Amino acid sequence: MIRASTVLPARREPFKLVTTDGLNLVAEIARPLKAMNTSAGTLVMLHPLPTAGGMMDSHLYRKAAARLPELADLNILRFNSRGTESEAGRSDGNFENGDGEIHDVQAAIDFAATNCDTQNLWVLGWSFGTDLALRHARDSRVKGLILLSPPLRTAKLSDLQWWAQDGRRVIALVPEHDDYLKPKEAITAFEALTQIEIISVDGAKHLWVGEPYVYRVLNEITKIVNPAKTPLPTEY
Repeated sequence: MIRASTVLPARREPFKLVTTDGLNLVAEIARPLKAMNTSAGTLVMLHPLPTAGGMMDSHLYRKAAARLPELADLNILRFNSRGTESEAGRSDGNFENGDGEIHDVQAAIDFAATNCDTQNLWVLGWSFGTDLALRHARDSRVKGLILLSPPLRTAKLSDLQWWAQDGRRVIALVPEHDDYLKPKEAITAFEALTQIEIISVDGAKHLWVGEPYVYRVLNEITKIVNPAKTPLPTEY
């Protein structure tokens, strides 16, 4: 049985992301062991709000890195944005409310695009990270965005319109009991992003606490990035 604490085999490498404005960010890449030459995709993970405890080790991202390299053949890139601290360490700089973080997002995309063995590159944001994705993950090498619990806190109408005109896939997983934007509200709030796919998750809350919701999120991610590996197993 796969449990909350399960850590499956992977090649895990801690490293420092260097931003164009000169900061060193704490990061880790987890790659599939069984795909030494090529993997099925790469996820750049943008974490929740650091001033509310969000970090690269937030539970969903830690579990994604623990499971998806082995179960879904995916590379998982996690990092602490500027000024953010976790068990892995503290990144340089200070929290800039999503503005200066443009450099952090670009550094992560650059690393993934040049150091990972696949062109199937997706950006995954959770809460604050969804605003970073909508505002700053426009690099042409990115295939699309996956948004978990999007609050639309700092992303503006112009950001949604940009993605609508661009046309790449944007998928949002919205918890039924989200603290900020519930499914019905999300449909209205994202109206300008015409191609968005909104997936309502019954029973879930903003932080996706509980193994059934973790499984649902990880399975939905895999369905998007490497559908051949779904449904994910619950035993290993």
